[in-house]
Amino acid sequence: MTVSLAPVATDANSSTEKPALVIRNYSLSYRTDNGLVSALKNIDLTIGKGQTVGLVGESGSGKSSMAWSVMRYLPPNAVETGGAIRLAGEEMLDFSPRQMADIRGSRMSMVFQDPSTSLNPTIRIGEQIAEVLMRHRGLTKIEAYAYAEAALARTGITRPKEMLGRYPHEASGGEKQRVVIATAFACEPELIIFDEPTTALDILTARQILDLFNQLREETNVSALYISHDLGLVSRVVDEVSVIHKGVIVESGPVQDVFRRPKADYTRQLIGAVPNPDRWIGVDAPAVPETLVKLDDVGVRYGAPTKLQKLFWPKDSETTGFWGAKGVNIDIRKGELLGVVGESGSGKSTIAKVLAGLQDFEGRLEFAGKTFANRKDIDRAYRRRVQLVFQHPDASLNPRQRIGTIIGRPLKLYGVVPADKVAARVAELLEMVRLPADYAKRYPHQLSGGEKQRVAIARAFAAEPDLVICDEVTAALDVSVQAAVAELLVKLQKDTGTACVFITHDLNLIRQLAHRIAVMHHGKLVDFFDRPDARSDDRDAYTKALLDAVPVPEAAIA
Repeated sequence: MTVSLAPVATDANSSTEKPALVIRNYSLSYRTDNGLVSALKNIDLTIGKGQTVGLVGESGSGKSSMAWSVMRYLPPNAVETGGAIRLAGEEMLDFSPRQMADIRGSRMSMVFQDPSTSLNPTIRIGEQIAEVLMRHRGLTKIEAYAYAEAALARTGITRPKEMLGRYPHEASGGEKQRVVIATAFACEPELIIFDEPTTALDILTARQILDLFNQLREETNVSALYISHDLGLVSRVVDEVSVIHKGVIVESGPVQDVFRRPKADYTRQLIGAVPNPDRWIGVDAPAVPETLVKLDDVGVRYGAPTKLQKLFWPKDSETTGFWGAKGVNIDIRKGELLGVVGESGSGKSTIAKVLAGLQDFEGRLEFAGKTFANRKDIDRAYRRRVQLVFQHPDASLNPRQRIGTIIGRPLKLYGVVPADKVAARVAELLEMVRLPADYAKRYPHQLSGGEKQRVAIARAFAAEPDLVICDEVTAALDVSVQAAVAELLVKLQKDTGTACVFITHDLNLIRQLAHRIAVMHHGKLVDFFDRPDARSDDRDAYTKALLDAVPVPEAAIA
């Protein structure tokens, strides 16, 4: 069955000249135990037909509140204190919940930050897309599935029919985001809101998603509100941009004008925080490099056969499982910051787990002159001297423990200081990561994302390690907080002499910090070089692809 992807017919009486979205003098507050807390103040924003407008700002600036206001998905404690929100000239503040249920998906759609939370894990992908088409376009089930297959094909999914039969967990992060985008475009809406759509994706996949958005925008002439804290990504997709700070739009205009000639101090601060590969902020390398850690032909095989399987099914055991990393040879020098980069599934985190003593491996791991042939050989002394900071502090900090208890645990576990000195040392560690000493009394949920990551870093340095492994520690942070955390790590390195392995997919960021850079691809080390040689002609083709994929607004590199 052949299905046309032609736009949905519109009412002949509707005016196509009206802007897709107009927000005028709109204000929003939230009712709390301490009274009303202002989230948005006197917002003015217009998105013309076929136009993409960016909304940028730090976490807590009001970006997501703006998205939920437009979608009419506000929580019960939200209080709208004035203004207007019009979709193609129609006042949405006057729409009933039933009317909005008809509009969402048909005239307005939204693409969320994490595709895993956008898709129902218990329902096949085809059924989820077909439901939207049957609900809002009146298609039969057969027609909806045929259209869904065509929509997935348009997003670049190579086997769209096969994808329709999968559950979300059977698709990669990039595939899931393509499914969400296909669903958002399914009814040819007038407006699509993109809320940080690439934050959860690696840089190459993010680049592909941006290219896909630009392609579909040209094909459908859809209007879009693109919300992000990443100025580089915004500069690639939007026509105009508004900068929001503490619920107030401080600057608006054509994206190139705003980024090249920012007028507001806050805009200049955001642009100044964008990673600039030519601005070195790292610690000077030791004059005489001395090896601290060495990986010698290290491999990790997931689903490896057991000894019994090898004995009775030797041929089958050769192809059982897959290699998360294979034949990796890396040395880490005392006091250096080594960057490890690559897309999702490249083996970066696998190597981090090997170094942290959390993953079985083949080959040899040498540390401070001692050799470990497998994970079971790793002793208590090693675990103290090698610490790990995870990507998501929410998942690594115990929500039921106070910050003082969390940071104090390694002090007690390894006997770093006497029991009566723990509280004082916790206060010192909080000061080291630039947090007030009284934060020791707080719980993780009382801290911002950047503050929680500082606590995780303080806990790692509490053990006074020789090596700290940072696994995508800035990936979920906005650009200004990311810059602050990066500068913090550099300062801690300088003050303590601790070596650091910094795992990331952002080559521009790591080129500001690292002495050397290792590039992983499909579980193998494909490139290893000194930071100044990143743009050398000798670089591997994959390294060049990573470099080209990282967007930087022109103002940030001027």
